[in-house]
Amino acid sequence: MVSAENAFERAVGFPRLSHDQISVLASVGRRRPVTEGELLYRAGDAMYDFYVVAGGRVAIVDGERVIGVHLEGGFLGELSLITEEPAYLTAAALEPGEVIAVKRDALLGVVGADRLLGDLILTAYIARREHLIGLGSGLRLIGSRLAPDTRRLRELLTRNRVPHTFLDVEDDERADAVVRGLGIPPRDTPVVVHGAKVLRRPSDRQMAAALNLRSSVPREEVCDAVIVGAGPAGLGAAVYAASEGLSTVLVESVATGGQASTSSRIENYLGFPAGVSGSELAERAAVQASRFGVRTVVPDAAIGLGSDGGYHVVELASGDRIHARSVVLATGASYRRLDVERLAEFEGAGVYYAATTVEAQTCQGRRVAVVGAGNSAGQAAVFLSQHAEEVHLLVRGPDLSASMSRYLIDQVSAIPSIRLHCRTEVRALGGNGALETLSVVDGAAASQRLDVRALFVFIGAEPRTAWLGGQLTLDDHGFVLCGQELQLTHLEPAGDRRHPLPLETSCAGVFVAGDVRAGSIKRVASAVGEGAMAVRLVHQYLALLS
Repeated sequence: MVSAENAFERAVGFPRLSHDQISVLASVGRRRPVTEGELLYRAGDAMYDFYVVAGGRVAIVDGERVIGVHLEGGFLGELSLITEEPAYLTAAALEPGEVIAVKRDALLGVVGADRLLGDLILTAYIARREHLIGLGSGLRLIGSRLAPDTRRLRELLTRNRVPHTFLDVEDDERADAVVRGLGIPPRDTPVVVHGAKVLRRPSDRQMAAALNLRSSVPREEVCDAVIVGAGPAGLGAAVYAASEGLSTVLVESVATGGQASTSSRIENYLGFPAGVSGSELAERAAVQASRFGVRTVVPDAAIGLGSDGGYHVVELASGDRIHARSVVLATGASYRRLDVERLAEFEGAGVYYAATTVEAQTCQGRRVAVVGAGNSAGQAAVFLSQHAEEVHLLVRGPDLSASMSRYLIDQVSAIPSIRLHCRTEVRALGGNGALETLSVVDGAAASQRLDVRALFVFIGAEPRTAWLGGQLTLDDHGFVLCGQELQLTHLEPAGDRRHPLPLETSCAGVFVAGDVRAGSIKRVASAVGEGAMAVRLVHQYLALLS
């Protein structure tokens, strides 16, 4: 074990529990001695306890690196303990001492009953997860950045906020050494190493199962509400539904958070005066939903909506079917892609649709470009300017005033390393295996070559409604119509005609919220509000059935 500066402790801080808080935890746990070098849990362990250090010191270890040391009064663990993911780190006693071990269920009971203690633990856990991601700690993904399977797994891990480091076999000697050491031929990459477990070219479902990201689908049970889409609207609906006693299943094709989770900084969301990253907001909401008992099915895509025996049925790509009394559609919108040749070749190898910490790490000290004139593009440009040498912001219009908030325009204008190109479009991508150049044309038809190593695309999105198969009434652009926007009435189960409720679609008991709704505001706050409102209307609809 190689010692290291306690960067984890400096960056995150290890809060100490008070004497009274330790007594509360001791009342539901058990004290026991530990010996020097004893492992309390290992990276990859499917289940582990919550530990309070009652005496001595305990190190938190990532591979051979010590990233933190807990002293007396400190508590171990991170977000995986709450979300039931396997441990991403190892905890080892540095000297003889004593700990208080608390089972997860007992911990959740204490967290729910003692608000101050619960807030202390959850805040620390969320901060620790954020720092682990920044450190590149946790499991290891080894593969070629040019391989589609590697790109797929990187997106899955990144979007689901799984702490990991990526070793590229193209130019990282460590990657080659690890693969050879495991006896794995190149054709079996990418591989994921998590503690003692090695996964060779895992599918999304295999990866999700290994990380326990996916709840079991209720096969025979009829739930009160199934929510399709886990962006702000879907998460808002899930939290409110479960907190009000509705049995709730949340389905998402990639990761909780939706488009909002890819935003580097949301600065106009109520209650966060210093701003909050989209991924952190999504993570907090996902933990909140889990605490209320929401069953989350990730990753799995909804591919059909139907009915069976008087209940709604959501069909999933995995072959599972979820029966529910009501449905909330919060599928949001998918990224709009540039119409240029070789785009697919560079997606994940220089072309990105999100600007998170992971993408920023690949851009350190390099030139990058951002395409788009909305808030997402502005937020990405500001965030990337903290890492990249230069950021080219490419917009088709004459300026940013038509589509970007004033506070963002001011920020963009004040950063010297952001170069704004108005009336400019991307015409071609160049590079050998990874993006190296852009060819752009401005309003005067003058072409220019930009040497960049990454292109971030934020040019809008299209509604995710193709999977509905014509079951609901849509507007001319494919967004879901609801409430007073519908000219038709539909039948109650009892056979009486009625007008749809405000967020109810053309199918009774199916509601819509967020960006997929026709006429939506396209803001995080409004999406969360619509999710909550949809649940209120679900209650009203279920009352009609009784």
